[in-house]
Amino acid sequence: MSQIIGRTRLAYARTWHHVSLSTAKAPPLGRLASQIAILLMGKHKPIWDPSTDCGDYVVATGCTDVYATGKKLQQKLYYKQTTRPGALKSLNMEGMIKKWGGGEVLKRAVSGMLPKNRLRKPRLERLKVFEGEAHPYGRNLIRFEGKKPKHQPTLEADKLKTMSV
Repeated sequence: MSQIIGRTRLAYARTWHHVSLSTAKAPPLGRLASQIAILLMGKHKPIWDPSTDCGDYVVATGCTDVYATGKKLQQKLYYKQTTRPGALKSLNMEGMIKKWGGGEVLKRAVSGMLPKNRLRKPRLERLKVFEGEAHPYGRNLIRFEGKKPKHQPTLEADKLKTMSV
């Protein structure tokens, strides 16, 4: 029986995805957070395994325009505890956006959708959030809102393949 070794390096390669929340068709916070969590875990890849960290990077821009359905801006509460008696503090989503920005709200939503294990922190570190549209990761982006950009072959091997065909 022969064993064929596939191109696993391409499957394990981390790609960069861009999500813009300032567009008119941006989904609500919960749906967006679940899509980002899937990308951070790598569940969209054929080599996904719960014990390995094979996820991608996600750059979220325009986080000031985060959209929540219903009355979540006033009713959703975020808690903070210092382990001292009587020190439980709560802040609603509107106050959280004013104080820390929409990026913190998005990070906490994504954090709640990731598995609670040793891989949670490194996965969250691959989520880059920005309040405006400017970010320093422009050259790294491979996918823009789920669409592949036009690919131009840069490697010599790719050029040779296209010439010989």
